[in-house]
Amino acid sequence: MTTPADSSGGQGAGTNVVAMRPEQAPPAELSAHAREVIDEALTHYPEDQRQSAVLAALREVQHENQGFLTVPLMDAVADYLGMARIAVYEVASFYSMLETSPCGRHSVSICTNVSCMLRGADELVAHVTERLGIQIGETTPDGRIYLKREEECLAACCGAPMMMVDHVYYEDLTPESVDAILDGLE
Repeated sequence: MTTPADSSGGQGAGTNVVAMRPEQAPPAELSAHAREVIDEALTHYPEDQRQSAVLAALREVQHENQGFLTVPLMDAVADYLGMARIAVYEVASFYSMLETSPCGRHSVSICTNVSCMLRGADELVAHVTERLGIQIGETTPDGRIYLKREEECLAACCGAPMMMVDHVYYEDLTPESVDAILDGLE
C-alpha cells in the first residue's frame, strides 16, 4: 500500500506517492489542542458521521506540523475518527489545501481562474515569482514561503484578483498590496 505524497496542483490532482508503508511507522500522537479542535468539529455532525470532521482534523494537524501531513499523523487522525486509513489518505491527496510533503511555513495561493485572470492574476503571479525568485510549486530558499501550484478557483470572484495566504483571503490585489502582505509574513 502506498500513500499520497503531494496534493498541490489543484483539486483531485494528487498523484504522487511515497514508498513508506503505513505499518512502518506508528501513528503519531495528536496534541491536546488538535483533539480539542477535532472534538469541537465533531459537535456539528451526528455521532455515526465522525468521518465528516476529517477536513477540520487534517487542517489542524497540518497546521501544527509546519504546514504538511505525514503518514503517522494521517493514521492518528484516522484512528481518532474511527476511519479507514486509506480513506484519510484519499482526502489528503484530493484537496489542494492539504499538503503531504514539506513546504514553506506560509502557503500562498494566487487564484488564476477566469474572474481573477481577467482582473490581472497572471501579472500578480509574474510579480510574485519575480519578487520571491521561485516558480509556482516551489518554496523560497529560507523555507518561509511556499507558492502553491495554480489554483483553479478560490471562490472569491467578486474580490478578484485574490490570493489566499495560510487560509486567509486577500482580495482586490495590486502588486503593491501583495508586497505588503508578503513583507508581513515572518
